Amino acid sequence: MRSWFFGVGLLLCLTGAVSAQSAPLQVAFTFDDLPAHGPLPPGMARPEVVKSILATLKAEHMPPVYGFVNGFRVRDFPYQIEILRAWHDAGEPLGSHTFEHPSLDEVSAKAFIADIARNEAILKKVDPGGDWHWFRYPFLDEGDTLAKRQQVRAWLFAHDYKVAEVSMDFEDYLWNDAYGRCAAKHDEPAIASLEQSYLATADHFIGVFRGLSQKLYGHDIPYVLLLHVGAFDARMLPRLIALFRERGFTFVTLPQAEANPAYSFDPNIGYKGGGTLQELTAKVKGVNFPDDPYPDKELDKMCR
Repeated sequence: MRSWFFGVGLLLCLTGAVSAQSAPLQVAFTFDDLPAHGPLPPGMARPEVVKSILATLKAEHMPPVYGFVNGFRVRDFPYQIEILRAWHDAGEPLGSHTFEHPSLDEVSAKAFIADIARNEAILKKVDPGGDWHWFRYPFLDEGDTLAKRQQVRAWLFAHDYKVAEVSMDFEDYLWNDAYGRCAAKHDEPAIASLEQSYLATADHFIGVFRGLSQKLYGHDIPYVLLLHVGAFDARMLPRLIALFRERGFTFVTLPQAEANPAYSFDPNIGYKGGGTLQELTAKVKGVNFPDDPYPDKELDKMCR
């Protein structure tokens, strides 16, 4: 892990910083997989994760942060509806992430649409008057065929949904499994290494997505960051917010970010495996997207 961390630092130097813009850098944080994601370290109860995230958002004076809900969690663990209520009662908005978290690459458009519709009952129950008609595709898979993509989008727009696109991602979820194992072994040096690589990877991909925005638009856009409600995410959130502040970012809401014209562009392609808005836009515009490695193999070896 140590060698990978220093490799990221070198790569950051090689890619170079994006030139400063006159407009302020902005980012909207968003969280997927409410009410629960990933394994827990020993002794931690599921509600503690979201409670920690909410406490950090309040302490850091963050604007309202969308959390995207999968209803199957509440079906399987009914008490977890209280986690959703805690999110709502803290003033944070909710959106839909489907009921069962399927990949649109793996199911029919009809089945996928039915799963979105199924999720509405829980959203209405927790937030009857809220603007929960923001939708985030599981795995960022927007359809492996153009027909699927267009059919699902037509249904979403006909039912007043807006697509919560992602424009910055560092696959934060990769650290949660390793953290659970290392916490179980009380391996503090390993946990410190996880903390270091998490922030290094986030920092690296800030540069990657800013660089891609320069290629696509000639300037920065307000970014939408994808995070998950995992135990390690909760632990790292204060330092992640500090990192973005150090890099010059201010924080905005999801609707504020996606009011930018960049988010009105529909790549309109079927693309297996999905991706961020910029990745799909780069694909159709013939712009090279760097094939940057994630530390998944190193993380998988941690604390085995």
